[in-house]
Amino acid sequence: MSDDDDVRASDAEREETVTRLREASVEGRVSFEDFLERMSVGYEATTRGELARLTRDLPAASARPAERRGSSVVMGIFGGSDKAGRWTVPPRVTVLNLFGGSDLDLRQALVPGDVTLSVYSLFGGSDITVPVGADVEMTGTAIFGGNDLDLSTPAVTGSPRIRVRVVSVFGGTDVKDRPRPGWREFLGRAGDPPRPPLPPPSGPGV
Repeated sequence: MSDDDDVRASDAEREETVTRLREASVEGRVSFEDFLERMSVGYEATTRGELARLTRDLPAASARPAERRGSSVVMGIFGGSDKAGRWTVPPRVTVLNLFGGSDLDLRQALVPGDVTLSVYSLFGGSDITVPVGADVEMTGTAIFGGNDLDLSTPAVTGSPRIRVRVVSVFGGTDVKDRPRPGWREFLGRAGDPPRPPLPPPSGPGV
């Protein structure tokens, strides 16, 4: 432990740490979910030691992030083609569903900046899972179907924006956030308090 670990952090030091985390995300060193989680903790940090733990597994900042380009097409025709785990999300992703569905999980994906997901479904749809704290904007149309945005918490300030554009006919697309187990322990934070035990059963025959 350094002598500075217990020194209270300044606003400028918190911003410097978040900037480094953002650069690491652009470089592909941390996933989208890791970036959001670390950034949230960084803004709440009170000491230099807490900030240092967020970047201890990262090298020094690079001189200039690489420019992002490209697009991707995911097709689900009478089936599906899912994307999950460690994958790099280009600025534009188009999903075509015809009597099928393709699901996208962005929690462990690399999301270096703002992205646009365009989902077109006929007799099908997609489930899109994002990390808790993601900044999601969803617009679209559903005919004889439905599209749903279900996020449990507000967006983390400064996170990349995910724009979801949806057209669904006899189908629908759902966007939801889900946490990854264990991230609090990785960041050295206490987990959620344990749930109280259930009361003992009562009544006849017990």
